[in-house]
Amino acid sequence: MRARREFRNRRDIEVAVLDALVDRHDEGMTVFELRAAVDADIDTIEEALSALKDESLIVVEEADTGVLIHADERVVPDPSEAVEEDASLFERLRERFGL
Repeated sequence: MRARREFRNRRDIEVAVLDALVDRHDEGMTVFELRAAVDADIDTIEEALSALKDESLIVVEEADTGVLIHADERVVPDPSEAVEEDASLFERLRERFGL
């Protein structure tokens, strides 16, 4: 699943982190799990996490197993809003404009 459209107008690494966190919204992710899911070095991921935290787009919580990071509720799309990733640009435009 991908982060809601209104939160996708940011750096590519921030969008990749948000998308990974949305995919695992219920369980959350550790920094190491994010590193495995996102194609970037740890310093770049930490910069992205810092920027996302400053904008309150992620929630960081301590759990028994360590620190878990979750996407904020407003970033997670409703299942009814989800656009299939395989949908072509034409199909998405047709759906959006009701053609």
